[in-house]
Amino acid sequence: MDFLVLPAILLVISTVHAFQYTELVRYIDSHQEEYVEALRDWVAIESDSSNMLKRPDLHRMMEMVAQKLRPMGGNVELVDIGEQELPNGQTIALPKVVTAQFGNDPNKHTVCVYGHVDVQPAKLEDGWATDPYNLTDIKGNLYGRGASDNKAPVLAWIHAVEAYQALNMELPVNVKFVIEGMEETGSNGLDAMILAQRDTFFSDVDYIIISDCGWLSRRPALTYGTRGNCYFYAEVEGPKQDLHSGVYGGTVIEPMTDLIGILDTLISPSGKILIPGIREAVAPLSDEEWKMYQDIQFDLDNYKNKIGVNQLMYSNKVDLLAHMWRYPTVSIHGIEGAFSDPGTKTVIPAKVIAKFSIRQVPNMDPALVKKQVTDYLHLVFAKRKSPNKLKVTMVIGAKPWLADTQHPLYEAGKAAVKRVFDVDPDLIREGGTIPIARTFQDVTRKSIIMMPIGGFDDGLHSQNEKISRYNYIEGTKLFVAYLNEVSQIKKSGV
Repeated sequence: MDFLVLPAILLVISTVHAFQYTELVRYIDSHQEEYVEALRDWVAIESDSSNMLKRPDLHRMMEMVAQKLRPMGGNVELVDIGEQELPNGQTIALPKVVTAQFGNDPNKHTVCVYGHVDVQPAKLEDGWATDPYNLTDIKGNLYGRGASDNKAPVLAWIHAVEAYQALNMELPVNVKFVIEGMEETGSNGLDAMILAQRDTFFSDVDYIIISDCGWLSRRPALTYGTRGNCYFYAEVEGPKQDLHSGVYGGTVIEPMTDLIGILDTLISPSGKILIPGIREAVAPLSDEEWKMYQDIQFDLDNYKNKIGVNQLMYSNKVDLLAHMWRYPTVSIHGIEGAFSDPGTKTVIPAKVIAKFSIRQVPNMDPALVKKQVTDYLHLVFAKRKSPNKLKVTMVIGAKPWLADTQHPLYEAGKAAVKRVFDVDPDLIREGGTIPIARTFQDVTRKSIIMMPIGGFDDGLHSQNEKISRYNYIEGTKLFVAYLNEVSQIKKSGV
């Protein structure tokens, strides 16, 4: 070959790739309104997985997902994952999991995109400025329950694949989808399904992509870690029934007093966990991590203003991010059985149940945390010499997840972000828990990346949840670009 011709050939190849991306971007921009209407239709479904009365809506939501995918061809299935047992002993059908496959070229990488379309509860009277199930566009923000968590990201992935198809462009990788309807209540039934299909649906998957998270600031981000969650009930039981405090106050040792007393021994006012063995299990912050945190775009004042406080636990960025992401914490969530309605009620509760959690990090084992917490609380309770009874139960034991930021998946992510947003992404961790990431890692042994498109101010699980039109549309472009970047990972890099 004439080597003088080679640069020209390379230029033509480069131009073709650039032209294809430009065409995809034009297509996405020209279909913005269609994408918003699709999100409007999805948000209108009250797919609250925690409300048994909304289960028909959840089933309808899963059918709607399948209906969105079927016209695109490929292999779309609604997978039955069984039933859910209710506290009263009755059973109710779990929403089916939607799986789909587009392309099966053995010479290409295969990616599996995970998402969920169930939502947290929402009512207008909770403090929403708009109807939470009527997508409302206000100054470029699309307000509605589930808009950011996780309906818009799921739609953006579907629209990314759809854009390639609409322009008769071959998908650069094979794409599979796993979309569930029980994530907000613990992904009931999904772990078993993943295990059952490990050697079938997941056998040819190279990489798993999760977009159920958000940016930390206005700069795009790639997420490489989440904390786990050990959730506890601490029950103190005393008299056989509730008592009148005027008649019995001063004569009985009250369960609520015992419960408040032991809860106060879990964590110090400065945030130090007092349970022996918890802090000792955590790996110290390395110099490399410190440098990564130092480079992340994060404004403490904006963070304080956003959540409405005038003081944080830590006064510098690195300490705050470290304790948000890679150190454990104790949070007390509520007390069941205590009087909490408006007005006054002079009652001594006969039984109260505290609910608290410990967000755990790598090097911590849920089984060991369960033992440490149970032993410690019983020891503290014994010192009170109370006649009441204590029962400690761990009801959730979700493990943390951590990825290698040097993996080619993350290099591809950086390249895609750079192409779409013209900035380098922040590499961040999540303080919350996404249990399915660890399940995918443990069961399939595949490499995972979390690629968020939600904004830092989207208000997930809160009133007035939203996703900006910008993030929704540019996020679709990001997914289009990312599929192309993943296709360029060498097979030896898998």
